[in-house]
Amino acid sequence: MAAAMRGHVARGAVAGIVTLVARGEDVQAEAFGLADLDCGAQMRRDSIVRIASMTKPMLAVVALTLVEEGRIGLDVSVERWLPELAGREVLRSIEGPLDDTVPARRAITLRDLLTLRLGLGAIMAPPGHYPIQQAMAEAGIAPGPQNPVVTPDEWLRQFASLPLAHQPGEVWMYHTGFDVLAVLLARVAGTSLDDLMQERLFGPLGMVDTGFHVPPGKIGRLASAYARDAETGRLALFDPAAGGAYAGRQAFPCEVVSTADDVLAFARMLLACGRHGARRILSRPTVEQMTRDQITPEQKANSPFFPGFWDRTGWGFGVGIMTKPDHLSAVPGRYGWEGGFGTSLNIDPRQALITIFLSQRLMQGPDDDAINQEFQRLAYAAVAD
Repeated sequence: MAAAMRGHVARGAVAGIVTLVARGEDVQAEAFGLADLDCGAQMRRDSIVRIASMTKPMLAVVALTLVEEGRIGLDVSVERWLPELAGREVLRSIEGPLDDTVPARRAITLRDLLTLRLGLGAIMAPPGHYPIQQAMAEAGIAPGPQNPVVTPDEWLRQFASLPLAHQPGEVWMYHTGFDVLAVLLARVAGTSLDDLMQERLFGPLGMVDTGFHVPPGKIGRLASAYARDAETGRLALFDPAAGGAYAGRQAFPCEVVSTADDVLAFARMLLACGRHGARRILSRPTVEQMTRDQITPEQKANSPFFPGFWDRTGWGFGVGIMTKPDHLSAVPGRYGWEGGFGTSLNIDPRQALITIFLSQRLMQGPDDDAINQEFQRLAYAAVAD
């Protein structure tokens, strides 16, 4: 595995990589390459990285703690806290004009947000292919590699100005439900999302390097992010550490930075069915529900994503779930998720195995996951040996 990862760094596919494989108390972690190509800072086990959509399961856990306390229900309308979403209109057809709508049959619920079935999200078509797609881009609510530049309240107003593409609960559409969830959580708790996540998750788990920005004293450990130049194939700076998107507080904090060991603490809590040491973060039944496929076969058939995604994958509350045997394991049930800057978390309850892969290269197409997939194969091969 180490030889393979060094090879990818040497050929310039990525600047640096952190890998971590844990089984019980046995933890193997290694760092390769550079955190910053310009200054030559080494990638380290404690390097801080943008985990992007790997934040989704963390947001889901915090939402579920509020459910367990009775602060909000999974299947009640979110309009009490998000009145902007009252009276939703829904397009008759995703191909139609924005004013060709019908009333929503019901309100959006927390379950809709967690399962990405609220009715609007990433549209898997060339940019601007549909009017609603173009309108999302113009309103600044289309999913993308950078967090919104407006406040949560303003973002939600822009979201509410558009019709839904599908009726709530009917179709899975990636990402946007968790931006809405970020607004909802803060309003339910009556505090900032940052404070809520620290209180409910990061603090109790000892995730000391995880948050929505990097304080000045830690900025030297933040890895720079890169993107592959379409013409040369070389890495170009996308977001620097110092002076970049995470060097200060963001207008709309919705995705965090973290480290391999902080992610490991989170993963171990889920693997222990919600327990962290003597403290319980979530109940076992709630974790079981979170990691169970919630999307019906009919919904999968009507929910385009990457080719072949639904063949062996389901979706729970903020996590993807392997529903059939695949090239890694003959036993389904593995769950986790990936982030758009080349990060991944996989938890395999049957093997008691956690694998974490962290790089900082923007994913620009389906093939960009190849290094992570190679890491996963090598990790499972090592366990089998």
